[in-house]
Amino acid sequence: MVDKIKLGLAFLLLVAGIAGFYYLRDSAMVIRVISVLAGLALAAAVVSFTAAGKQFYAFSRESSEETRKVVWPSRKETLQTTAVVFAFVLIMAIFLWLVDAGLLLAVKYLMGQEG
Repeated sequence: MVDKIKLGLAFLLLVAGIAGFYYLRDSAMVIRVISVLAGLALAAAVVSFTAAGKQFYAFSRESSEETRKVVWPSRKETLQTTAVVFAFVLIMAIFLWLVDAGLLLAVKYLMGQEG
């Protein structure tokens, strides 16, 4: 029940930040954006004290650790893969252009517009 109250409070803080953006319409844009960011930061702070917030923080930390374990491709591998993709796209574009031109000629022939 306490977590639901905290989540409700976080929602209200977020809504207050957004409402501040519209309430301060005559102020500088920087102040309006700070209003939204402050509401978002306060809402995130309140959510971090809930069970769901703690689970999300743990999940984020574990995801970050797993990302460090990934073996990323080298520059050479990346460039080779990019070249293969571009070559495939070029070949498919030429193929589809030929099919389109062939179908256009076939339709013109069937309609008696040879030329």
